[in-house]
Amino acid sequence: MAPGRVLVTGPRTRAVRRPRYPVTREIDEQTGLGEAYMRSLVRTQLRLAAGLCLVLGAVAFGLPLLFEVFPAVREQEVLGAPLPWVLLGGLIYPWFVGVGWWYVRQAERNEDDFAELVDRSERSAAEEP
Repeated sequence: MAPGRVLVTGPRTRAVRRPRYPVTREIDEQTGLGEAYMRSLVRTQLRLAAGLCLVLGAVAFGLPLLFEVFPAVREQEVLGAPLPWVLLGGLIYPWFVGVGWWYVRQAERNEDDFAELVDRSERSAAEEP
């Protein structure tokens, strides 16, 4: 004889649920998941810093190389001053400040994205039954 209908009123009580911890707790307790989150943030910040250092190094070392390879550029004058002096002695510093400002802005954006990811993970964990 086939069994009749079965009324299901709730989840099985025998099933053991793993407690859900907030991501901030995972990070604070340095669990595997927390370490993965932090590695992700550190890797993103390191990639930003390394890329920026490459650009700054290319410009800082590339300009003298440009002047050495192309002597005609070295002989140019701007407002009575030699072009190398104008570029390396004056214009490169405001450029460094601008690049530094951009770097800080990008680093803060990375941190904001990380904080949003952590908050979103905590909200989704809180919404689960």
